[in-house]
Amino acid sequence: MNNNLFETVKLGNLELQNRVVMPPMTRSRTIEGDVPSDVNAKYYSERASAGLIIAEATQISLQGQGYSLTPGIYTDEQVKGWKIVTDAVHAKGGKIFLQLWHVGRVSNHHVNGMQPVAPSAISAKDTNVYVMKNGEAKFLATETPRELSVEEIHEIVKDYVSAAKNAIKAGFDGVEIHGGNGYLIDQFLRSNSNKRTDEYGGNISNRVRFVLEVTKAVVAAVGADKTGVRLAPFITAKDMGDPEILSAITLAAKGLNDIGTVYLHLSEADFDDAPEIPDSFRIDLRKAFRNTIIATGRYNLKRAQYMLATDWVDMIGFGRLYIANPDLVERFKNDGPYNKLRAEGWFGGNEIGFNDYPSL
Repeated sequence: MNNNLFETVKLGNLELQNRVVMPPMTRSRTIEGDVPSDVNAKYYSERASAGLIIAEATQISLQGQGYSLTPGIYTDEQVKGWKIVTDAVHAKGGKIFLQLWHVGRVSNHHVNGMQPVAPSAISAKDTNVYVMKNGEAKFLATETPRELSVEEIHEIVKDYVSAAKNAIKAGFDGVEIHGGNGYLIDQFLRSNSNKRTDEYGGNISNRVRFVLEVTKAVVAAVGADKTGVRLAPFITAKDMGDPEILSAITLAAKGLNDIGTVYLHLSEADFDDAPEIPDSFRIDLRKAFRNTIIATGRYNLKRAQYMLATDWVDMIGFGRLYIANPDLVERFKNDGPYNKLRAEGWFGGNEIGFNDYPSL
């Protein structure tokens, strides 16, 4: 057991400088073509003292996009843009993975010109996406998706592989497959959004099939030591309530362990009234998955140290704290002070609320 947040730790073949993780957070700061630029490079490189940075959710294809100004990893221009970012992070001694993303039904044709797709033709109730116009977000309701054919599912697996290869080409140290927060993989996992009767739906084993197929394919392409997966069993936003989800997540975790996935990223809600994660689930997850477990949620320094001491997790992600405090590791070591997070500039805009938070 270890509660030292600042001790080095191995992640696959990587030696990380501490157990602090900057988790993926959508900031919507791309240029034309959904391409990252020098602005993104500054943002991430300022936070390179984290043991691991997981860059923001990045669509694997145009079909996989659900919000305006979010980055892609499927064109040469996007790969070149991300190379600027990874070079800047590595120049400061940091390590960085890229989160691979397909939103599934959480989209609107005004975002990418396409009808959303999903395991089943079921829309997400009370769910909006945003389209940026003149620097301001216009929120639109998600549309009813089109059910994917088995052949299309296989093509999306190939899109994940292509995106993973592009990420390594762009200089990332690895990739994280986004399997949570109500997006495509999560939609396959849950009985309320997946009503299929073929090999990708019905019982829990079938609903877990897609995430395991994606992960196996990505591992075959870039290596198990470069492949992590994010799951979010207790996040029910985007109309994702499902009484069977814990069983599905546990089964998925066992499969990911067998594949050799380098880490499992447990995404916990970070809002004030977020559900508590039962200790029993954390214990079961540790039994199911023996490699690195990252937990991200409502953590401060004290709670992070306590959680590491339980041995249920190996690294801790700090979301909103990292938006406001680029030198968060140094502030933790000094027990503060911490910049106050401002509401402005979370999604879209210029460098205000993005690159204007001072370091110590």
